[in-house]
Amino acid sequence: QVQLVESGGGSVQAGGSLRLSCVASEYIGSGYCMAWFRQRPGEEREGVAGIYGGVISKYYADSVKGRFTVSQDSKKNTLYLQMSSLEPEDTAIYYCAQGRHCSNLRAAAFGYWGQGTQVTVSS
Repeated sequence: QVQLVESGGGSVQAGGSLRLSCVASEYIGSGYCMAWFRQRPGEEREGVAGIYGGVISKYYADSVKGRFTVSQDSKKNTLYLQMSSLEPEDTAIYYCAQGRHCSNLRAAAFGYWGQGTQVTVSS
């Protein structure tokens, strides 16, 4: 099974930017949906952004459209999430995940998960 390792989390002030990275142990250039989810304390995990087939399709939650950009470097087996104009509401643990289909970023469609990286945005 694929192993996923996230990095790039940290603490920033509102309006700042961060770039998250996820390194996969297997090729992610085609045939898979790679996605980012986030989870706030006491809440269910929610989909943030996803990309299928490298560049075939991209998906974003309404709350992050225009602020976050998902991309991947297939040669490096790495998924990225560029986050700009961060808001306190973006504070959460962010997880990288892999599945066969993006399926509207439903967590149940993803079988492999990273350990998560904390993002904290202060007002």
